Order: sequence, then structure tokens, then C-alpha cells
Amino acid sequence: MSLPRKKLGTSSLEVFPLVLGGNVFGWSADETTSFQVLDAYVAAGGNAIDTADSYSFWVPGNQGGESESIIGRWLATRGDRDSLVIATKVSNHPEYRGLSPKNIKAAAEASLRRLGTDHLDLYYTHFDDPSVPVEEIIAALDALVREGKVREIAASNISPERLQASLAFSEREGVARYVALQPHYNLMERGTFEGSAQDLALRHQLGVLPYFALASGFLTGKHRRGIAAGTARAGYVGKYAGTPRGERVLAELTRVAQARGASLATVALAWLAAQPSIVAPIASARTLQQLPDLLAVAELHLTSEEVAALSAASQ
Repeated sequence: MSLPRKKLGTSSLEVFPLVLGGNVFGWSADETTSFQVLDAYVAAGGNAIDTADSYSFWVPGNQGGESESIIGRWLATRGDRDSLVIATKVSNHPEYRGLSPKNIKAAAEASLRRLGTDHLDLYYTHFDDPSVPVEEIIAALDALVREGKVREIAASNISPERLQASLAFSEREGVARYVALQPHYNLMERGTFEGSAQDLALRHQLGVLPYFALASGFLTGKHRRGIAAGTARAGYVGKYAGTPRGERVLAELTRVAQARGASLATVALAWLAAQPSIVAPIASARTLQQLPDLLAVAELHLTSEEVAALSAASQ
């Protein structure tokens, strides 16, 4: 399949319209299934894989780094590393907490080892660390770029104020700057990004790659009133399921999905893809069967009327 890729902000990176989330690898997807999902994603034209050094330390028996290790073993079987955009994150691994310069360097080296690669295409600060001045964080990230270990840098879970300060420092000093932002953003979570963060992204041409794009599975329609879907994330969607707003969103998603012959998940991702500054949503598949609905966002383009109706339902 040959589908257009989208430029990531001001960087030279180009990504498929759906970034494959690696948070399930080593958690709700074992290594065999993870390899199958990765192979199918790439076979469909996908090239961008998102993970973090902390995935999935919360699973009993895990220590963090399981997702990176699985992706690393998969990469070792492929032989075409340079055709992929591999993104990972620093600050939340149990052994590498925070964003001190020393920690950033050590965590990056550990991620490189687990992934079995000599460079990271995109390196995120996973959670901001207000105890460290943004100048020190950016300087540490810039050092990794200058060493050739990181191509581009990005941020996730950061306040607009700290993001603005980071960008201003990079511009003032002529060092590496954030080219992408990964916010928690979907039809059920709009206040986390819309407003000042979105304005910053547009003003500074940041490529935005939203995580939890399907609201932990709620927007697939599996978690409706009175239905408890037996997935690892079922507990996360309790604040949406059965609420008037949640029901409105699912009803509108269903209406658009039926009219378009698409799944609710595809429509929910397409709504994100239609928002200003969004380059590609991030979504994960814990089974091979879940992947086609995610990939379909690359070819589903909602009308302005459909986007407006979904936006109104989610207010």
C-alpha cells in the first residue's frame, strides 16, 4: 500500500497518518502478538512506532523497558531500520526518574541498548520535571542530538508555560528545539490540549501526535452503559461510560460510522486527524484484529459538517 506520509512539524521526519503505539507490548500483547502487529502495520505502509522506556513497569514482574526490548528484537529481524521512525521517551522509568541532565543521558543510552539501535528518531520528555530548569533539559537533549544519538526532540505532558520557555531558549541559543508535542487529546479529553497548548503548537509549527486517541478504548464503542468489556483498560473508561456526554459522543460516532461504512474507532481517529496541527494520532493494537480499524484512518477524511457534529456532541 502506498499512502502519503505527513511531515512532522519543522523536522525532516515524515510519518504515516497513524502512529502505532507500543504501550501494549509486554503488557496486554505478548511478544509473538507484538511482532505480528508490528509486521502487519509496516506491511500496510506504516513507518512510525511510539514507545517509552517506562512501558510496562506497572505489570507485575516487569521492570520497565519491556516494550522497547520487544521492538528491539523485532527490529533485529527486519534489517531496514532506516525506513522507520522510532520514538521513545524519558523521565518515567523506575530507574531513570525525572529530567536531570545526568538522567536524560543515562536513560537514552539504556533505550538505545534495548532497542538495538544507534539512534532514536524522536526523543520525548515523557513527563515534565519542574524541578529542573528548562535550559538544563534542552541542553542535555541538544547534547544527544550533537552526538548523533537523537535526530529530533519532542515533549509530552508539559505545561504551555514550560513549553514556551523551552522553545524560547532553543531559539535564543540556537540549539535543538522541540519539533513535536504529544498531548492527551481525543473526543472525550479536549481541554488538555485545545486552547493555549494548541495555539503554541500552531504558532511554532509543532507536529502534534495525540496519545490515548481512542480514550483507552471507550471511543471504539466497546464500553457502553451496562457493558463491561474485559480488557486491560476497562477500568480507565469508567468516567466516560454511561455519562450523558459519553452517550452523545458514541451516538454521533455511530451515526457517522454507519453513513461512511466505517468503524467507530476509525471515525474517532479521523476527527483527531482533522484538527489543526495534528499530524497523526497514536493508537495501539493488542491484537491483530484491532489493527485494520486503526489503519483505515489514513483513507477516511471527514467532511467539515461531520467534524462539526462530532465536536458539538463532545462539548
